Amino acid sequence: MTDSRDAFDADRPTPAWDDGTDRPPPWRSDGESIIFENPWMRLTRHPATAPTGLEADYVVMRPRNISVGVLPIHDDGTVTLVGQQRFALMNWSWEMPEGGAPFDEDPLEGARRELAEEAGLRAACWREALKVEMANSITDERALSWIAWDFQPAPIDPDPTEVIRVARVPFGDLLREIGRGAIRDMFTVATTLRAYHMAREGELPPELAKAMLASV
Repeated sequence: MTDSRDAFDADRPTPAWDDGTDRPPPWRSDGESIIFENPWMRLTRHPATAPTGLEADYVVMRPRNISVGVLPIHDDGTVTLVGQQRFALMNWSWEMPEGGAPFDEDPLEGARRELAEEAGLRAACWREALKVEMANSITDERALSWIAWDFQPAPIDPDPTEVIRVARVPFGDLLREIGRGAIRDMFTVATTLRAYHMAREGELPPELAKAMLASV
């Protein structure tokens, strides 16, 4: 069975400026106990040794899925976003379609499912945008996102706990709202900025990039 975490970690390159010669020792886990678990995550507690040699008590949140997201960009340079209420901060959030894919599933299939279920879209073209570690001081959550285009409609089928609103906005407006602080979902912010870079650097089809940048 393929584990998406292994694939995520296997091809991690080393930055050009880092030759690895002056790194301190890694953290060491000296044991593990499960504090809490449910179908979505588990919390593990570790007596640990820090790179300095100091003893520490460390807790890690370990999701049971890999996070996936997709920024859907239309031929006219607009972007489909979804809005929903979020529990942890008790706020309303505009985001790209995103969710979780089981570790034994192809993450791209998970992103396709989220795009259809939340935005009612099926995309013919996909390009990987980002691999990120969401908050690597407290969780081992890994996340992958894509840019998608060339759409057909698909049935919307949100999670039973979700009430989704859909908006289609110019790419430049999305950038500006990120700058104003109106869009704060980290995964959406990072993927949007990466999409802007890809459009400017010739990493997306020229006509799509031109349409995106026309509103910037």
